[in-house]
Amino acid sequence: MKNIYIDDKGTGFPLILVHGYLGSSEMWCYQKNYFSNFCRVIAPALPGFGESGSAQSLDSINKMAKFIINIIDKKNIDKFDLLGHSMGGMIAQEIVKIANQRVNKLICFATGPIGEIPGRFETIEETRKKLKIEGIKSSFGRVPKKWFVKGEKDKNYHLCQKAVKDVTLDTADNALVAMKDWSGIDNLRNINNETLIVWGNKDTSYNFDQVDTLNKNIKKSKLEIFRDCAHNVHLEKTDEFNNLIKKFIFQ
Repeated sequence: MKNIYIDDKGTGFPLILVHGYLGSSEMWCYQKNYFSNFCRVIAPALPGFGESGSAQSLDSINKMAKFIINIIDKKNIDKFDLLGHSMGGMIAQEIVKIANQRVNKLICFATGPIGEIPGRFETIEETRKKLKIEGIKSSFGRVPKKWFVKGEKDKNYHLCQKAVKDVTLDTADNALVAMKDWSGIDNLRNINNETLIVWGNKDTSYNFDQVDTLNKNIKKSKLEIFRDCAHNVHLEKTDEFNNLIKKFIFQ
């Protein structure tokens, strides 16, 4: 796992945090600081992203899921709680598909069961096309703004700017292809883990139908909706988000 960054702090039952497209380990900064008071927190940066920017990126959700499982195996962790955001939520669903019995509680945050996301602000192919035509700087300056209700004026927008700083075109495109080619629909009814689904009602990346499909098909699930939040609830309403996750994990 050359050039891979893994933030691993705290003790006790581990909480695995999986970031999304154009994300980084640092985008979990408030969660890492908060939850490390209660449990061990492991927040890898996916290959090619953020602090793992120099590592070779992956082109499938399955490969990304196996990458996370490999980290967990190397740390001799048997059972863990799992929180995935956006593309990370797809990875989390794939981890559950591969290693269901090892996941204690699952949090699917601002995500859905289909990689080619219906109702997204633009299709994945449109994002890929713009990425190649506009270039990295222009494309990366355009997309993350949509993740906050306040856009680039949000106090935590700088975390997005920092996360995309060293992401290459190949890494971004590989992730878009990975999402486009993935579907977890057929596995939803096999997820028997206690599951929390979190969504912001102004999220333009994943519409309500996406989270509703998760909620209706995962047996032991419940849906929590944050009002006046977009795609990055954990950065927009940090305290409320952290308290919700804590209550769910430790209840």
